[in-house]
Amino acid sequence: MLNIIIICFIGKYYYELTQDYYKNRWIYGILGIVVYYIGAFSGGIVIGITDNLFDIGFNWNSTSNLIIISLLFGLLFKVLVYGVLYRKWKKAEVVAKNEISDIGKNESN
Repeated sequence: MLNIIIICFIGKYYYELTQDYYKNRWIYGILGIVVYYIGAFSGGIVIGITDNLFDIGFNWNSTSNLIIISLLFGLLFKVLVYGVLYRKWKKAEVVAKNEISDIGKNESN
C-alpha cells in the first residue's frame, strides 16, 4: 500500500515539473516511476555486493529491512534524477524577447 502511494506522488512531482517547462507530461511522469524502481533495484544490488565482499551480516530473511533499504535507494535515486532534470531545464529556459519594441530599429547600430 505504501508503495502505491509513493508511486502516485513520484509521478505527480515529475508531471508537475514537466508542466512548467512544456515537456511531455505523461512520459516524464512514467519515467519518474521507472527511475524509482531502478534505484530500488540498484540499492538491492549494492547491498548484496557489499554484504558479499565485506560480510556486513545483513539479514536477508527480514522483509522489513529489504523494504526500507529499497525505499531509501529508490527515493534517493528519484531525487537525484529530478534535480538533474530541473537544473538542465532551468538552464535551457528561453527568455522571451520583446520583439515589438525592436521593429523599425536598424540592427547594424
